[in-house]
Amino acid sequence: MSVTIASAQYPITAHSGFGQWRRHVERWVAGAAEKNAELLLFPEYGAMELVSIFSGEIRKDIRRQVLEMDSLKADFCLTFEQLAKKYNVTIVAPSIPVIEQGKNINRVYVFSPSGLAGYQDKFFMTRFEKEEWGIQSADKVLSVFEASWGKFGIQICYDMEFSLGSRLLSAEGASLILAPSCTETIRGATRVHVGARARALENQAYTVVSQTVGEAHWSPAVDVNYGYAAFYSTPDKGLPEEGIISTMTPQKEDWLVQELDFDKIDEVRKDGHVFNFKDHDAITAGLETEQITIIDVKL
Repeated sequence: MSVTIASAQYPITAHSGFGQWRRHVERWVAGAAEKNAELLLFPEYGAMELVSIFSGEIRKDIRRQVLEMDSLKADFCLTFEQLAKKYNVTIVAPSIPVIEQGKNINRVYVFSPSGLAGYQDKFFMTRFEKEEWGIQSADKVLSVFEASWGKFGIQICYDMEFSLGSRLLSAEGASLILAPSCTETIRGATRVHVGARARALENQAYTVVSQTVGEAHWSPAVDVNYGYAAFYSTPDKGLPEEGIISTMTPQKEDWLVQELDFDKIDEVRKDGHVFNFKDHDAITAGLETEQITIIDVKL
């Protein structure tokens, strides 16, 4: 089975109102659909461009923005639900801050042509999110999304730099891990991409990165953005020798579109040159800290 995926290098754009933003988003969805994409991946915090429709006072108040963005949640979701139905695609929407049980959460909603399918919240917070923005870690719940071509999971930006979530998702049948991301610098973008390549190797899976690009100096949260879209695999037989399927020139505003064949993932998990996916549990099962020996080599 195969699927064609579009990963966005998405600019944070100022808008005059919600309607103008909706038309902007539809142009992006329509553009991916024209390229025969079936699954569309938007980046982390791409929804923050909606802050541009608020007053100047709110635009300057980074913490108040979360409250105001939560008030747009229903219309935001309705927009992507309607677009997924209209263009017959599955959309991993740009993440949006929401308020759940008094906590400020970074959430990615997923929409199929049938409507809202579910969501994934971010686990690991960066220092900026915790210390300046007040975004908090979500309840530790992972979602595996099942499509006609296979199963996928989502690890939001910093989450992709840790092995735990991707491992659990893969153990539940996911062979594709999506990484919507928002980073300011080459270093930040690199950390996410290195994580994505590592997760593809560890789990003998595909990983896909989508990132924000460009500048939006009216936004204290996403004022500077550096990134690029990419598709990665484990470097094994039938797949690229370096595990890099495709990447786009950084900072360009566009979709990176790629068809992925999941039969290749099935094959390397069954009969690859190595068995990273199988061997992880076989070797680590029962390993406890008590089994670690500390050896003194001081002179």
